[in-house]
Amino acid sequence: MHTNNQGLGSALLGAIVALALLVTPTVAIDTTNVAFVQTHAGTTSIPIGHAEFCQSRPDECRPNAQIVPSIALTETLWQQLLHVNAQVNATVIPVTDQDLYQVTEFWTYPNGYGDCEDYVLAKRRELINAGWPASTLLIAVVKQANGEGHAVLMARTDRGDLVLDNQVGSIDLWSATPYQFIKRQSQANAGQWVDMIDNREVVVATAGIN
Repeated sequence: MHTNNQGLGSALLGAIVALALLVTPTVAIDTTNVAFVQTHAGTTSIPIGHAEFCQSRPDECRPNAQIVPSIALTETLWQQLLHVNAQVNATVIPVTDQDLYQVTEFWTYPNGYGDCEDYVLAKRRELINAGWPASTLLIAVVKQANGEGHAVLMARTDRGDLVLDNQVGSIDLWSATPYQFIKRQSQANAGQWVDMIDNREVVVATAGIN
């Protein structure tokens, strides 16, 4: 077990370092003591796409019978995350809702095609079917550097909040991603959402700049 934990720790560290190497040399994201995303008290507005999804699939948007704050990330569970993330990313062809369904926003399970929310729903379902507590698998809405909205799956583990993303192949701590985190599903109720507190500072390095 000690060996597995060492391997898992090395894999997570490697994923974070690999992402850091992709960041523009003059920009760095402060990731100190931000393994877990903090949230505001109370609930917030539910994304319209998820609200419509819940209307058609109410069984998937109910209070969680058992609230597990975070799951102990064993080597086996880490490998499950890697497998599900890679499998869904590889088997779903990215297409916008407008092109696929002729509407601006439509959350559903992918039928071989889908956008970011559809990837997230598929990954969440696969992991829940594999035994992960629903309260540890949360859909999160983020803002990309270009200002556009995006959705990712957040897995709450004892190693921190990990992000499964259809835009990158790695699984990283939320604080090592280039996104601004806006809101996510409530751990208590899959049909409710909470605002996230993303106070990370982007620091512009001055070394080597004339």
